[in-house]
This record gives sequence, C-alpha cells and structure tokens, in this order.
Amino acid sequence: MRGGRITTFAAAFVLVGGLGPLTGQANAADLGGNCCGDLEERIAELEATAARKGNRKVSLEVYGQVNETLLFWDDGFESNAGVYTNDNARTRIGFRGKAKINADWEAGYRLEIGVRSQNSKRFNQDDPNAAADSGLDVRDSHWYLKSKSLGTVSLGRQSTATDAITEINQTQTGETHKYSDIEDTGGGLFLRRTDGTLSDLQWRRLIGEGGDQPGEGERRFDAIKYTTPDFQGFTLSAGWGADDFWDVALRYKGDIAGFAIAAGVGYGEILDGTQTQTTAGSRANIDAQQFGGSISVLHSDTGLFVNFAAGEKQDDGLAPGLDNKDNFYAIQAGIERKFVPLGKTTVFGEYYDYSGAALTRNLFGSQVIGSSIESYGFGVAQGIDAAAITLYLNYRHVTPEAQTVAAPAGVALEEFDFVTAGGIIKF
Repeated sequence: MRGGRITTFAAAFVLVGGLGPLTGQANAADLGGNCCGDLEERIAELEATAARKGNRKVSLEVYGQVNETLLFWDDGFESNAGVYTNDNARTRIGFRGKAKINADWEAGYRLEIGVRSQNSKRFNQDDPNAAADSGLDVRDSHWYLKSKSLGTVSLGRQSTATDAITEINQTQTGETHKYSDIEDTGGGLFLRRTDGTLSDLQWRRLIGEGGDQPGEGERRFDAIKYTTPDFQGFTLSAGWGADDFWDVALRYKGDIAGFAIAAGVGYGEILDGTQTQTTAGSRANIDAQQFGGSISVLHSDTGLFVNFAAGEKQDDGLAPGLDNKDNFYAIQAGIERKFVPLGKTTVFGEYYDYSGAALTRNLFGSQVIGSSIESYGFGVAQGIDAAAITLYLNYRHVTPEAQTVAAPAGVALEEFDFVTAGGIIKF
C-alpha cells in the first residue's frame, strides 16, 4: 500500500476514533483483526454522505442563498400583498471550485443557477403570481485561469466588467434593499393614471430600455473578461461579448484613516442591432455609450456609512430629434454596528433620482418621449450571525413621471408605496 493511502487511513482512524461510532457499531479502537478492511468501509461511508465530484484534482464547493420577502404595495387605487423571491439578490444555488497548477497559476470554474418563483420585480396588478416569469435560469457558467502576477482570464457566461459598478455597498442592505437599483422592488406594477385608468406599461420600463440604471453593466453575458491582480487595493477589468458589447472598470477597496472604502467607475458600449418601429420613427439600432460609478464609505469605529452612485447613458440609435440621454444619482446613509450580540444592525434612509430619454415604448397608446423616477425610503436590517441570516424591514415611495407624443407636458400618474419584510439566509 502506498504511503499516501496509509496516511489517509491513519487520519480517518483518528477521526472516527474520536467521534465514536457512525452507525451504532463498535468504536474504531475495538476493531477486530481486519482493522484496515473495516476502516475502508467507514471511509466509504463518510464519502457517501459528502458531495461527490468527478476527480480529486479540482475542488467542489456548493453554495447559495434563499431570499424571500413579504411585499405590501399600493398604487393609489389598489393595494395588495404577497410572498415573493426578493430580486435584490434572488434565491440561487451554485457550484465552484479550483485546482492549483503551480505556485503562481490556478484554474477554476463557476456554475450558478438562479431561481425565479414569484418574483418581486415581475408581478403586476393582473398577474400577482408572475407565473410566466417563474423557473430556473443560468446566471454563471464559466471557467478561468488565474495568475497571482498576471491576473485572471475567464470565458463563458458571467458578469461583465461593469456589473454592479453603480451598486457598490459594504452594508447588509446591498442584498436586501438596493439603493440604486430600485426596479427590483415592485417594478412590474403597471402605471396608473390619477383617474384610475390602468396602463399596460410597467413603471420600471421608464428607467431606460432595459430597466437598469444608466451606467450599470449589462448583468451577464457570454463573454471573455480579464481582471488584473490587486495593486494597492486597485483592480482593472475589461470584457467583451454578446452581440458587440464591451466595457472596462476600475475598482478600489481598502482602509484609509479609519474608513473602509469601496469604489468603482466604469465605461461601456452596446451595439446590438435591434430594430424597433416607433410612433416618432424607426430606431435603427441600440448604439449606446454609458459611464457610471459608485462609492461606499463606512467609518469603522462608529458604523456610520454613506453610499453614493451616479451614471449617464447616451443612445445614438434613437430617431433624430428625440432626447437620447438619461442619467441618475442615488444616495443611502445610515449606521451599521453590533448593537446586540445577535449580529450587526443597519438603519438607513435613501433617495433616488432618474431622468430619462425617449423610449421605444408606448404609454396609453402614445410613445414615451421622456420620463423620470423619484424615490425615497428607509429601513432596518438585523443580522443573526449564528444562523447566517439577515432579517429586514423596508419602506419605499416611488413617484413616476412620463411625457408622451400625445401629452408632451406630462401624463398625470399615480405614485407607489412599498413595504418589504423578509430574510436572506446563506449556505
């Protein structure tokens, strides 16, 4: 028997001897003459209870989270409540691992599946269950090569270089109540006129063509991405993929004079060749450039923090004569510290402001030629360290505005109120 195998047997012998019987049989110390044979059986028994993988060279880690919330909403004429997957950081399960090549290089992978049950940003007044949008989707499916001295190259479905560049947040609110990506909370509700007439346009669709804040990365693409090694807290990344999308981002994370600071800025261009006929003319293609960033500052001693984000996007694919720029800024401030032994408590307030360009979408039968969203809110989150769970209670008020070809001065729209109460547990 080879030395490595003997070492494994010895370690397992100590383990099972210390833990006692696994199946109600005799202790390892009481084994009969064929101790090694019985030890082989116990090792096989232990392996049967663990996650299996194809080989011993590449590690396997299973991880994930469950984030469910009770969401109350009011659109001025109708109010209701339901239990939803919180899309601020929705439920998911993933697999990742790596293998060491030498002292400098390693290879690895990530496969992550998102879960869409009743989703907090996809339901509406007519479809409170959002059944058509439920199911599973692939969030990540890529491999990478990483060098400590040269950086990391990854290939496959993954987040872009500028993904979450306008959402940097060092507090618990980043996964329960994003301050700069407000569409994830009740964004699927249809806009309603002040006379009660319900439209067929969701209010989140007033935030650009895709619903994401200007300057924010295109979430996940089948792409190639390169990230430099960390240098004094700075990293630079660049990506290319999908149908002619590329971006670049610079990030920083470190401590300065008692403040924990995380920040990033990024630039990206999108050219996807989409053609859409609108009331005001033909949109030949999406030909957009965008720039955005955010910063999160947390005072280590007091727990006081502030998060700030801003971005701008210009789409040259819009028909001539239409406003082709949109921009936003958002701020969140509060305190996060361990007031009770359970874990950190976060108390915060926030404000969000968006001004939009013309859209290819119609509101009450007329093309939207301008839009804006204003929002404010506050909330509290309580971490429970022993269970890796964070409980939260949040309030948000949203004021939408829209101008159309038929109503250039603006359409009188109802406002929204949202309350979310839920929890996120990680494994």
